[in-house]
Amino acid sequence: MDAITRMRCFIQVVESKGFSAAAREMGRSKALVSKYVGELEDELGVRLLNRTTRQVSLTEVGEAYYKEAVEILQRIEDLQASVQSSHKEVRGRLRVSAPRSMGDDILNRAMMLFLVEHPDIVLDLRLEDRIVDLVEEGFDVAVRVTQLDDSSLIARKIAPFRTVLVASKEAIEKYGEPKVPADLAARPCIIDTNYRFKQNWAFQDNGEKLTVAVKGPLEVNSASAAREAARLGLGFLRTPLFFVRDDVASGDLVVLLENYEEPLRGIYAVYPHRRHLSAKVRAFVDFLVDCYGSSMSPC
Repeated sequence: MDAITRMRCFIQVVESKGFSAAAREMGRSKALVSKYVGELEDELGVRLLNRTTRQVSLTEVGEAYYKEAVEILQRIEDLQASVQSSHKEVRGRLRVSAPRSMGDDILNRAMMLFLVEHPDIVLDLRLEDRIVDLVEEGFDVAVRVTQLDDSSLIARKIAPFRTVLVASKEAIEKYGEPKVPADLAARPCIIDTNYRFKQNWAFQDNGEKLTVAVKGPLEVNSASAAREAARLGLGFLRTPLFFVRDDVASGDLVVLLENYEEPLRGIYAVYPHRRHLSAKVRAFVDFLVDCYGSSMSPC
């Protein structure tokens, strides 16, 4: 039995949280899966799993091995999928999740141009301001404006973006212009709960990270609603620049504390870990990368 098969069995046991569930998932007997994992441990000369009658858990060395093994198998599967998909047509239903505000503002044209280029694709586009479970809800790919923490997902960066602090001229006149991030603690802030830090806004000062706890009259999981509140002078808003670019250009909103902003963040296309990357998903992600490049300008 080759090392890759033993490795696959071990990973499946970890992800299924048991030998019986792993055996069912792989279509093998529990005894055979247990045998392969035992052979892997014997070959390595270490114990990877702690076993009880009810559950299994990773040892310290097992946890380290699992992380590396997952990456190795992913590279192997990506290589195979790349070779195979190069000879397949881009066609079929493509289920995509993306933030509603981003879709309304800057994604829609790219999506439609993708359909023009690939007429055999049926695009099922769901625009909503929540983090979907790609596997449970059956999505092929999601576009996310966030820093990524979920190691079960593969991510490809589509484009960089800036986060900015903005407010209307009326709000600045009424509440005073903040000179340093700490000033925001005493001013009304509009909180987009889709933002990774929610009420704890992150800045930097000469390369040193700092966080400010903020509060205000509105907490909402919609970038569009948060932008409208800022335009009406309800407070200060932290948001990606592309959501408010037109408002800044028109003077309806003013960018503040630019010298304290963090480095560029990223917009990512994400898809489930260890899934073969189909031709349609690969073509879609490549299209977005080519379309937006480094400027996030509309196609």
